[in-house]
Amino acid sequence: MSYTPRLQEKYGAELVPALQEKFGYKSPMQVPKITKIVISQGIGEAVNDKKIADSARTELSTIAGQNAVICKSKKDVSNFKLRKGMPIGTKVTLRRERMYEFLDRLISVALPRTRDFRGVQAKGDGRGNFTIGVKEHIIFPEIDIDKVNKILGMDITIVTSADTNEEAKELLNLFGFPFAKK
Repeated sequence: MSYTPRLQEKYGAELVPALQEKFGYKSPMQVPKITKIVISQGIGEAVNDKKIADSARTELSTIAGQNAVICKSKKDVSNFKLRKGMPIGTKVTLRRERMYEFLDRLISVALPRTRDFRGVQAKGDGRGNFTIGVKEHIIFPEIDIDKVNKILGMDITIVTSADTNEEAKELLNLFGFPFAKK
């Protein structure tokens, strides 16, 4: 017997019928869904200190529950003292159960722990994908603050199968996403 995440069950039971009714989809297969979540961190300071890249990778892997990848520069940029092959970021792509688990932890635990939290100013790209910027990765309870060398920010991109930002925002709203009130 396998475990189904709470938000995945909620999607099938509550969200599909609600979205189908609101947008007039003829089939449940037309209802937008979250396809993946990409978490990425820029670590420009790793040019001078290689340990930052390793610690960022370890911390991002702990947050995501899946191994993160170190992204390396593709070409030399003299203004940034950057050589080809130097580490410049970390990223991880979550799908299926891990994606729903992470989204649940993000909505119910991590975002409310943000200082002066008044909701998320998510920016849509026009094709149904939302990106959220997090200034401190220590809002996640998996991270031990005493062992953190450097506080890093991250971008969390939620990729959906929706055609418009309105459909994607409604999908995330029904999941309980805390959007800022205008």
